[in-house]
Amino acid sequence: MRDLIQQDELQSRLVAYGQKAKGAISPNTERALKADTAVWSAWCSSHGHVALPALPEALAAFIDEQAASKSIATVRRYVASIARMHRAAGLDDPTKDETVRLAVRRTARTNGTRQAQADALNRPAVDRMIAAAGDSVRERRNVAMLALQYDTMLRRSELVALDVEDVTRQEDGTGTVIVRRSKSDQAGEGAVCFIAADTIVQLDAWIAAAGITAGALFRSVRKAGRVGERLNDRDVPRILKEMAKAAGLTINPSGHSARVGVAQDMTAAGLGLAEIMQAGRWKSPAMPARYSENQQARRGAAAKLAALQDRT
Repeated sequence: MRDLIQQDELQSRLVAYGQKAKGAISPNTERALKADTAVWSAWCSSHGHVALPALPEALAAFIDEQAASKSIATVRRYVASIARMHRAAGLDDPTKDETVRLAVRRTARTNGTRQAQADALNRPAVDRMIAAAGDSVRERRNVAMLALQYDTMLRRSELVALDVEDVTRQEDGTGTVIVRRSKSDQAGEGAVCFIAADTIVQLDAWIAAAGITAGALFRSVRKAGRVGERLNDRDVPRILKEMAKAAGLTINPSGHSARVGVAQDMTAAGLGLAEIMQAGRWKSPAMPARYSENQQARRGAAAKLAALQDRT
């Protein structure tokens, strides 16, 4: 009975935390927390453990088991979500225990820390996808969305959050778009991104075909070209995959593929890391450097030496 009362109290704390956290964390973070803690709770149920509060030994065993099929990035995300779950319930964080720390290190040493990189959407691939698209309302939307994502390097959540009013057109045919909130800007300071003239043309073609004047920029398109509600961020990779397939490409794009491709194209064009970070709104050089490492290698000292020795 005592354990039951304790669990009821802990659940009440979690509910209260969830209410307080509304609007304070992004929808993606909220979804990840729910999914990760559900995995942990299901594992505890099947192994005879209590999910909350967690025993460090049980959590270490969970990490070891997950490491057999999950990447180190996923395991670390699970650990972070479980830690947050405990803080929300007013409990000590079990992930600080040395037993758990060692389990995470063991996973990193066994599986490695290098993450798989999303297939890149470089400019030639983008051009092929645009050229393969037709003139239907849905395809005009797809073209405009892809073109805008390439110019702005927007994350998929940022892309679908845009409104028509966020786009500003300039006299020379180019434009800008304001990104009001992003993964790296939770305070909502906003950022302004450049839009090329050909992308403005494609945006205007979509807006005219959709018959929209305000509100959500990218929306669902039903049968007969009927325009519906704002797209979900999970719609973005699905649309990109459909466009790549229609263009006869063998890549499997994700919501991050445009960011990878643009970072690579910028590096190949001779742009510096600081410029790429500014364009993609990265706070750290780690990710853009990782995205463009192949291009950097081809421009590095070893490549230059091989050219001087006439071995290329």
